[in-house]
Amino acid sequence: MSTGGQAQPKVGRITYRRHLTPELAILRLQPEDGAPIPDFKAGQFIALGLKLPGEDRITYRAYSISSPPEEKRYFEFYIKWTTEPVLGKITTALFKMNEGESIYWRKPAGAFTIEEMKSDGRPETRRLVLVASGTGVAPFISYVLHYQNIGSKRDAVLLHGAKYAQELGYRDTLEKIASEHRNFKYVPTVSRPKHELSRDWHGNTGRVESLLVRNGGRSVLELTVGETITPDNSLFHICGYQGTIDSVSAILSPLGFVTNRNKRKDGSFDIKIETYG
Repeated sequence: MSTGGQAQPKVGRITYRRHLTPELAILRLQPEDGAPIPDFKAGQFIALGLKLPGEDRITYRAYSISSPPEEKRYFEFYIKWTTEPVLGKITTALFKMNEGESIYWRKPAGAFTIEEMKSDGRPETRRLVLVASGTGVAPFISYVLHYQNIGSKRDAVLLHGAKYAQELGYRDTLEKIASEHRNFKYVPTVSRPKHELSRDWHGNTGRVESLLVRNGGRSVLELTVGETITPDNSLFHICGYQGTIDSVSAILSPLGFVTNRNKRKDGSFDIKIETYG
């Protein structure tokens, strides 16, 4: 995500922090001046900044917003603290901050938003298939909550893969929405089901791309929606590690799906991509 060309930073306060694991947390940020959250589109990000020890300038890192545009009290973020391949300085600092501490932020930006129109100007009505690995689910939480808030009737499916069941962020919320709305389906999977953090997990196992693999018949995704997935009926949004994006694209490409990084001559595409993590 690029954070260049932004306006002067604002100041906010950390008002909420809940850890799912020692390395995974949900944070909320409120503008320090009490102003409402500015308008943004589901799927966008903001840059959070801090003056790190020994540095005079503000260092920034972009984080996807997991709260919906209709939430005007705070921004919410779903953040993973990782040490490999390199230690993230801003994320590390965030995990050490207490509620009430201040942090810089810049206005929302980014183009990983819901495709509402086709390249020819007609409304985009294809089923949304949202594929996420790890904290790549963050922008999709904003998508789903936004669609719920506006009463959208568009079919949507969220496929979320995590190492451990305890890392399936927002699982309770998503299961509740799926139980109440027939046009939304939630399909999680865990790649390390025997780990202590996956205790009592009885759902799908394997990486998220495994939900798209046809093993002698229909894939888990196709069984979930009740039909064969094609570019005519489904539009994919993928957010996660590059390996996830490559694997999902490799499965879908032979089926005729085209990414937004390699559009058809008419500008159309069936897969929208955002690298995360």
